[in-house]
Amino acid sequence: MVTLGKIGDLHKELQIWSSYLQFIDDEMLFIQRLLNSYVFEPRTPNLFERLEDFKREFALSKKEKNRLKKAILDHEKHLGGLVECTTDDCDAHYYQKHQAFKDAMTAYIESYLNLKNKVYSYAGSILKRKKPQD
Repeated sequence: MVTLGKIGDLHKELQIWSSYLQFIDDEMLFIQRLLNSYVFEPRTPNLFERLEDFKREFALSKKEKNRLKKAILDHEKHLGGLVECTTDDCDAHYYQKHQAFKDAMTAYIESYLNLKNKVYSYAGSILKRKKPQD
C-alpha cells in the first residue's frame, strides 16, 4: 500500500518536471527570437535553410513539451486517487505509469538539450562580427 510520504515524493518529482518544462518555455522563446533575428552573417551558405530546419525542429519539440505539460496535470490528478487506492495492484499500476512517464520526460529533456546545443553551436559560428570602432 502507498504511503503519504511516497505520494509526496511522486508529487515533488512532478513539480520538478513541471518547473523544468517552464524553464524550457522561457529558453525556447529566447532561441526562437534568436532564430528570427538578423544577427547572422547574411552570406553564410544555406543560412535560411538551416534556420528554417531549426525552427521546424523547435516547433515539434514545443508540441511534445506541451503534451508533457498536459500529461503532468493528468498524472497529478491520478496521484490524488492513489490515496484512495486500497490494493497493491493499483499501486503497482500507478508506479509503472510513473516510471514510463519519467522515461518519457528524460527522453524529451535529452532531445531538447541536443537541439539547443545544435542551435547554439551553429549560431555561435555565424553571428555577425562587430566592426571595430576607429
